[in-house]
Amino acid sequence: MSDFAASLATAASLIVEVEPRLVQTVLLSMQVSGTATLIGASLGLGFGAWLAVARFPGHAVLVGALNTMLAMPSVVLGLVVYLLLSRAGPLGEWGLLFTPTAMVIAQSLLVVPLVAALARRLVLSALAEGGDQLSSLGAGPLTRAALLLAHERYGVLTVLLTAFGRAIAEVGAVMIVGGNIDGVTRVMTTTIALETSKGDLPLALALGIVLLSVVAVLNAVIGLLQWRQQGRGAPAEAWA
Repeated sequence: MSDFAASLATAASLIVEVEPRLVQTVLLSMQVSGTATLIGASLGLGFGAWLAVARFPGHAVLVGALNTMLAMPSVVLGLVVYLLLSRAGPLGEWGLLFTPTAMVIAQSLLVVPLVAALARRLVLSALAEGGDQLSSLGAGPLTRAALLLAHERYGVLTVLLTAFGRAIAEVGAVMIVGGNIDGVTRVMTTTIALETSKGDLPLALALGIVLLSVVAVLNAVIGLLQWRQQGRGAPAEAWA
């Protein structure tokens, strides 16, 4: 217990003193995860909203595939991206493996199914309230999807925050495609895993505290947005 207390005290001092290696790791994590969230959200929001309003042969199969992708282990996705970006892969000539760009690609692909699934449920809930009215006004499926997403802006923001939280807490895929190179591709989660294996508990604990703080802030913001949605009559079950 005394060793843990000493490590925790040292970790706190690293945060208070704004240790350079700590700051570099945190900034890279925010940059990679933020970029991946924007890319993944731009694809997932449109795809999920389209799935909510579209009806075509094989629709149920596509929805089932999307739900299956939600359970894909991040290490499997990392392996797929690694094979694509390796020298023997189809994208090997781009030289992206073991770079922050490769990590962004992996995290983007990781959050697309999550964003799409949440966006689909959001639009389906909104359709139940005002979809018939939009149809009566002559709005097509894509127009309805776009209008409902714009109307449910708090819900969309909640989706983005959820996706960012998923991306920044990911470790398997980014370690595979990023290589965990010091000063280049080492983010908070991979650093925690490495420093723990090396026995450098203070730095691992410091990064863990920062990571938990980021996730806690995201959860608080999401809770506030959900409360505001419920206050204006939005269906709470959309995020259950």
